[in-house]
Amino acid sequence: MTPKVSSFIDTMPATPCLVLDLDRVADNYAAMRRALPSVAIYYAVKANPAQPILRLLSEAGSCFDAASLPEIEECLAAGAKAEHISFGNTVKKPSAIAAAHAHGVPLYAFDSAEELAKIAAHAPGAKVYCRIEVKNEGAEWPLSKKFGTTTERAKDLLLSAPGMGLIAHGISFHVGSQQTGTEAYALAVAQAAMIFTDLKAQGVELKMINLGGGFPIRYQRDVPNADDFGNVIMDAMIKHFGNDIPDMLIEPGRAMVGDAGVVVSEAVLVCQRIPADPRRWVYLDIGRYGGLAETEGEAIRYRITATGRGPVGPVVLAGPSCDGVDVMYEKTPYFLPVSLQSGDRVLIHDTGAYVTSYASQNFNGFAPLEEHYI
Repeated sequence: MTPKVSSFIDTMPATPCLVLDLDRVADNYAAMRRALPSVAIYYAVKANPAQPILRLLSEAGSCFDAASLPEIEECLAAGAKAEHISFGNTVKKPSAIAAAHAHGVPLYAFDSAEELAKIAAHAPGAKVYCRIEVKNEGAEWPLSKKFGTTTERAKDLLLSAPGMGLIAHGISFHVGSQQTGTEAYALAVAQAAMIFTDLKAQGVELKMINLGGGFPIRYQRDVPNADDFGNVIMDAMIKHFGNDIPDMLIEPGRAMVGDAGVVVSEAVLVCQRIPADPRRWVYLDIGRYGGLAETEGEAIRYRITATGRGPVGPVVLAGPSCDGVDVMYEKTPYFLPVSLQSGDRVLIHDTGAYVTSYASQNFNGFAPLEEHYI
């Protein structure tokens, strides 16, 4: 938690809320730029689409990876140029493709013949890149089942693109969100390089490799830093492409904003639910429906602190809704002050990414959390 965030929290804002330090976002962008100076950064808007963040990154020179037409329009409203936006979702409405094309968005992702046909029909002449399925080992939030196609299928699809009036531009992959292992990128680069080589032999020369996102932040344990990932990625690119390195894109989201924000919440109820279980149940005024969706399966384990001093004891952490699955942590050990009671503040750290964008609209009547960008 930065001093700016700490000072703002001392003003006792209404809870639940997110307090995010924009200076930390700027620092994270600069660190990624230093680690990969020859790579174009396309901020993954879905991580946090707030206008202050988009404006800051646009002014810093970032490009943007958008998952929907509204995200594209939010980027444009923040001052981004259409040519600096990639429509990176492989599942898009025809109307959204057409509107993005009318705005001048040049890049479109796909991973199926049907999606490629939609792009050809509604964004003629566009540059397209095919998302391949790669291993997500090491990722705490895997993404490999829903997206990506096989290497062989990707080659067939890209070979067909020119005949459909499209530009076969490149390959993309995603090694999984909160990827804690650098080697995942090296393996994916090797897989993508084979496609480049095979297509070139068949007369189609790809120009771009999109290495996706996945860059992690520290929650409760150390993770590789931007320089670690940069070194592994560039070593792999040189190894597999030599002096003929294509244009490179990355799509960091969590790494840009995750550690810049803190959720301020309130304990609504603290009770001993099960006599034989020493753990207290702590119900917060934010839960899985309020923005903490990444606690599903206890995949992302935020660092959580609370007001009060003295001894601590084990707790189960749950949300405020009348839904039985609105429990964040029951298996992962968490400890909070024994003195904690209803009305006390509880801080959920490193929550700048995916919390506001996951928050439901008035589920059980609870309004989405307030947002403060400082």
